[in-house]
Amino acid sequence: MNYDLIVVGGGPAGYVGAIKAAQLGKKVACVEKERAGGTCLNWGCIPTKSLLRNAELYHLMAHRAAEFGFEFDNLRYDWSKIIRRSRDVSDKNAAGIEFLFKKNKVDYIRGEAILEKAGAVKVRAADGKEEVHHAAKILVSTGVVSRPMPGFPFNGKTVIGSREAMVLAEQPKSMVIIGAGAIGIEFAYFYNAFGTKVTVVEMQPNILPVEDTEVSQTLEKSLTKQGIKVLTGTKTTKTEAHAGGVRITVADAKGAEQVLEADVCLVAIGVQPLLPAGGLKLELTDRGYLKTNDRYETNVPGVYAAGDIIGPPWLAHVASFEAIQAVEGMFTGHKPKKVSVFPGCTYCHPQVASVGLTERAAKEKGLKFKVGKFPFMASGKARAVGEVDGFVKLILGEPHGEILGAHIIGPEATEMIAELGLAITMEATHEEIEATIHAHPTLSEAVHEAVGQAYGAAIHI
Repeated sequence: MNYDLIVVGGGPAGYVGAIKAAQLGKKVACVEKERAGGTCLNWGCIPTKSLLRNAELYHLMAHRAAEFGFEFDNLRYDWSKIIRRSRDVSDKNAAGIEFLFKKNKVDYIRGEAILEKAGAVKVRAADGKEEVHHAAKILVSTGVVSRPMPGFPFNGKTVIGSREAMVLAEQPKSMVIIGAGAIGIEFAYFYNAFGTKVTVVEMQPNILPVEDTEVSQTLEKSLTKQGIKVLTGTKTTKTEAHAGGVRITVADAKGAEQVLEADVCLVAIGVQPLLPAGGLKLELTDRGYLKTNDRYETNVPGVYAAGDIIGPPWLAHVASFEAIQAVEGMFTGHKPKKVSVFPGCTYCHPQVASVGLTERAAKEKGLKFKVGKFPFMASGKARAVGEVDGFVKLILGEPHGEILGAHIIGPEATEMIAELGLAITMEATHEEIEATIHAHPTLSEAVHEAVGQAYGAAIHI
């Protein structure tokens, strides 16, 4: 077949890019080796949120039922049904993407894409059959996979990555998680909520190292209170895996060692690029990702790339943004935008969300700024729903009062962050947010109050 565009990979960059091109009137195909939706929908963002919802409900009922006036004689859970629910959620979402392909007349081709030359994509189906499709343009969006620890390879049973962590047939009694980024922390919360003894090991001084330091420290206190053992500033010095579990030696900043033994070790130290197969010589960055210019085009004319395969930030919403920019640039002459402002979210409990600069980064840049902060314990809505831990923290530039950064830890933080992303995009000042009436009672009032607190105008603190 001949196409205007062939997209390689059906994740948040791939399927979004394919549909956008079809909306522009182009003949499009999307090649996907597994299933539409990619890692995010099938093995990442979506199924983990299903698991975390189960964990949140169970933890609430198991530990706080009396506070809400509930009593249980024999509260139990079915592990297999919890896992099955997450898979059902993913399956329905994947089917939704396949429907969108049909609706937008995107040809959905299952198989492994092999790039041997510009303008052509060979597809190898599961049965080994091969066919070649041609296109004026190709968009590579093959994404990333979990990065293993050197000398401690994944075995799918006692040493696992995030994919296996979602579908363990039996709940482990104990788990060590190496890496305290968003993935490590989300799984720590999930397994701990159901009673697994969880230990998190992180080399950096704080968990969620990319977040505001104050947010990271607040979250660590909360997770510790929930029963998770957190070892920050700690290196892994020796790893052993055997049929019955793992034995991991770690050392703190002073060199003091301890041995951690567990049924399972989840390695969550990052990701590595999943480069497309074939002999097409695509230029890579020094970290092994596809290198692109300001139009998302690789060194090979007509071959573009977007999403996780071109490097950080490895976020689904960033991938979709990049794909739309790349496709519009290809076919409309529109000059693509590069990602600058984007939200980051961690869906543990309490939730964490941020956009823009941290206080730490603002200081490093030598910027003049004010900090506005409002605790959820002073929020009427937070008290009403029983979620008073955390705060909203805003970094406001001087002398104009524009939002440089926003950081939220607490209930529905991942939903609340959108307002602040819009504020940064629109270059809104503290005065404009102050003048915007926020409904009462809502959690979002904390944003309004945080702005006021920076300038001595907060009412409820």
